[in-house]
Amino acid sequence: MTTRTKRPTLDRRALRLEQTNGTYLYVFSLTAPEILQLAGISRVSRDEAGELIGYQRPEVRNHVNEIVEYLDSDNVVFPNPIIIALPSTVRFVSSRGTKPNTTDEAACNGTLEIPLPVGNEPQPGWIVDGQQRTLALAKARRQDLPVLVTAFITDDVDVQRDQFMRINNTKPLPRGLVTELLPSITSPLPPRLAASQIPSALCDILNRDESSPFAGLIRRSSTNKTERSQAVITDTSIVKMVKDSLNSSGGCLYPYRNFTTGETDSLSVLRTVTIYWACVRETFPDAWGLPPEKSRLMHGAGIRAMGRLMDKIMSPLNLDDVLTSKVVMAELELVAPCCRWTAGSWDELGRSWDAVENTTRHINELSNYLIRVHTQAKMARR
Repeated sequence: MTTRTKRPTLDRRALRLEQTNGTYLYVFSLTAPEILQLAGISRVSRDEAGELIGYQRPEVRNHVNEIVEYLDSDNVVFPNPIIIALPSTVRFVSSRGTKPNTTDEAACNGTLEIPLPVGNEPQPGWIVDGQQRTLALAKARRQDLPVLVTAFITDDVDVQRDQFMRINNTKPLPRGLVTELLPSITSPLPPRLAASQIPSALCDILNRDESSPFAGLIRRSSTNKTERSQAVITDTSIVKMVKDSLNSSGGCLYPYRNFTTGETDSLSVLRTVTIYWACVRETFPDAWGLPPEKSRLMHGAGIRAMGRLMDKIMSPLNLDDVLTSKVVMAELELVAPCCRWTAGSWDELGRSWDAVENTTRHINELSNYLIRVHTQAKMARR
């Protein structure tokens, strides 16, 4: 007969708070070594199939060092909690005789039993908020400082990502990290984030689809070092370009949104963007795929300005017409002679090609110029 060895646990006195029916938070304390023993940091990356894994931003070294310096000083007060997602194997045992009192019926004290990893097993939990603080605590001289921890229980990484996004919604998360995480969030989001969810998902498809003109060219938070030399366009530029068109009544993507139901014809949006930008690539082959410092077409200003020209060109066209691509090419040829993506000067703007910056003023000036040149050329052609 084989006797099973009981898995070791870390037992900690905790306060359990019921927030909604059957949903609990646990408040307790841990030291830095205990936090690292229980919870890992899930950095953003992609698996072999290209699926997004993880959700944390990379370590911010200067910020971590500042926290370490404070922790190594005298009279430390460290009230900021670390938020951890724990697995369903965690067990909470309420204290004997504990009864909810009349003033705080949602709270219950007891002991939280958290299974510890054995051998090479990964940590059972994930740090949802407090990555930099945890790294700093691990580097500080004092390793017995009790740190406030708030935990919730879930085995679903999508729930963890959702909480990460909400917790960091008012903090300066890198924009690229936000745009890459948004498509994987399935629960309702605040309006500001929800408005970027479809553009972010489209950005992901454009980068991963081999038939896309942007395939492999978009730099995301998960882009590894070997891919970064080719990934010359920031994902925020693509997201803003799509978002501009979806939200403006004059945008070519605007008709594909149903504001009554909140639904978007994503397939038509994708087809529109793909057709237009494939023609842009064919029209400006010498400027395509270069780093933005060598080509302003790949720069944020170029992407946004050409996106507004997309609204002008694509709005009247039928996506199902076999001649659509030829029409787009002919429309782009009207502005091509005036474009200065890699050399020369935008004479009417009074700027050299590399002096166009990713600012609202420069984007507006470049957009207006391209649309004006296109309109005048069409009128002259008639």
